[in-house]
Amino acid sequence: MADTPKPLLIKRYASRRLYNTETSDYVTLEDISQFIRDGREVQIIDLKSGDDLTRQYLLQIIAEHESRGENVLPTNVLNDLVRSYTTQASSVVPEFLQASFEMLRDGQSKMLENMTKSNPMAAMPGMEAMRAQQEAFFKAMTGGLGPMGTTVEPDKAEPKASKNDKRSDDNLDEIKQQLAELQRKLSNLGN
Repeated sequence: MADTPKPLLIKRYASRRLYNTETSDYVTLEDISQFIRDGREVQIIDLKSGDDLTRQYLLQIIAEHESRGENVLPTNVLNDLVRSYTTQASSVVPEFLQASFEMLRDGQSKMLENMTKSNPMAAMPGMEAMRAQQEAFFKAMTGGLGPMGTTVEPDKAEPKASKNDKRSDDNLDEIKQQLAELQRKLSNLGN
């Protein structure tokens, strides 16, 4: 079993500036957010008191993204989270959220695995574009994290179907219909 790398240690000085101990330079919340999207674990500690401030800063990063219109958490979920702090459900919520995100990552991994080139459907015209779109969707939903905390990079090139191939056009139309249906279902999930 491989050792997991130590978290990136960020120290907060009395001036509230954040210092990256690996690169010996100051960082911003956006830098820390990028480290996390790149698959790094971070630990933020107060230099003077030694208090672990990681949760506080992660919540601040989420709040800043939400305030910029990058809404991932629907209002009803936020309301439920607030309610969970005042009820006995608060002991169940962290485990439920953790299990939910693990299921999302596992589902993403399995779906991407099913869409790989070993899948016979991958040879269909338009499937490569659909796979790339699914990867982009999952990357957006998970903040760029793929299976086991790795960053997902979409393919740079996609094959194009011949304009003269009638079957390719029919298949592409069918795929577009399926994609529209998937998008409709995803829209309904957010409601």
